[in-house]
Amino acid sequence: MNVKKVLTYVAVAFVIFYLFTRPADAAAAVRNIFGGITTGAEQLSAFFTSLFSG
Repeated sequence: MNVKKVLTYVAVAFVIFYLFTRPADAAAAVRNIFGGITTGAEQLSAFFTSLFSG
């Protein structure tokens, strides 16, 4: 069995364990990740808007 596959299984097992033992913290982590992605997309949009508007 290769190392990459083992590490993937360990990561998935950790995520499942975290979801079942700390569901509120897992939900907060997901919200923070999506919030960061949203903020990054908004900043990128503002950059291109200012770049092409003059």
